[in-house]
Amino acid sequence: MTYVSQSFWHDAVNKATTDLFTFGYKHIIKPNFVFNHRPDEAHDQMIQFCSAVKHMPLLLWAERTMLNYTDPVLETQVMGIDFTNPFGLSAGLDKNCEMPVLLDNAGFGFETVGSTTSRPCPGNPKPWFHRLPEYDSMMVHVGLANIGSDKVIERAEQAWTQARQMQVSVSIARTNDAQCGDLEEGIEDYCISMRRAAGRTAMVEVNVSCPNTHVGEPFTASPEALDRLFTALDQIDRPQPTLVKMPLNKPWSEYKELLDVLAEHNVQGLSIANLQKDRTGLEIPRDWEGGLSGGPCYRASNDLIRKVYREYGDRFAIAGIGGVFTPEQAYAKIRSGSSLVMFISSLMYRGPQQITVLKRGLAELLKRDGFDHVADAVGVDA
Repeated sequence: MTYVSQSFWHDAVNKATTDLFTFGYKHIIKPNFVFNHRPDEAHDQMIQFCSAVKHMPLLLWAERTMLNYTDPVLETQVMGIDFTNPFGLSAGLDKNCEMPVLLDNAGFGFETVGSTTSRPCPGNPKPWFHRLPEYDSMMVHVGLANIGSDKVIERAEQAWTQARQMQVSVSIARTNDAQCGDLEEGIEDYCISMRRAAGRTAMVEVNVSCPNTHVGEPFTASPEALDRLFTALDQIDRPQPTLVKMPLNKPWSEYKELLDVLAEHNVQGLSIANLQKDRTGLEIPRDWEGGLSGGPCYRASNDLIRKVYREYGDRFAIAGIGGVFTPEQAYAKIRSGSSLVMFISSLMYRGPQQITVLKRGLAELLKRDGFDHVADAVGVDA
């Protein structure tokens, strides 16, 4: 394999193209084709665009040739899985698995599709999104809308087996609808999706912390509830590693109790963390429902990652989420303890070339500080 970083001309073309895309998205595409639409409409149009482009081989070749930056310093192995780079799309954007082809050719290391649920779920009443550009954030209130895990996991399996280099993970959650019952009903809901996902994706994420459902987050309300869920999930044979998507807003003592439970189960990693619920110091209309993505998550997420890495770094791999807009911010997450880094808001606010900006910038930072591989930098500041 010839790496872009090791080819003078390919590297020059990649950098020039990325700079051009960055300028074009900021000054042309975002104001005239994205932010001039309501965020719900812009989201739907983006999904439609991805669905159309995946059938255009010439455009995919151009995307791959001009934007996919590769460098051996970025390659890593986490939970026994090989990644060409540590960057992935977090669950919450591509709920029905319609973006993998585009993301694969753009050079993402992995994507987490979903979250998806055992039954098709309409989600919450719209609007689902509100923009908060002054905070590099989106207010998110989707409520797990998706077409059902039977269909989503089938798509994810196909995407994973056909991907050029990208790993594909699926995030499963409890259906947010009127059929929700007691804890046992919720456990069976998770188990149905886990049985469907077993062996069909690179990883599976169990989302126990979605803040936008009418039943709340019962499985993080107590260690006993979480233990009941994972005792049931442990009975399902699955070869791929399991991550748990954790909440952001919990006291450390309660958080640690939950992690002590997960450490006794078939769990290899943690996604840290879900949406920010704390609006302190932010000017946000009171009638906007949901959790905050992006910027408001950054510091709290990093603090939590450092604590978890110090206490459980030998037990769990960490996928860091929240407020990654620059290579420096991604590097800080890695140095705090993240082996993988996920983002969504950065893609919306900065453009599709952001994956290239992050990879190139991270490679430069790692080499500056004398690291041969990204794994060598994980947790050095924890």
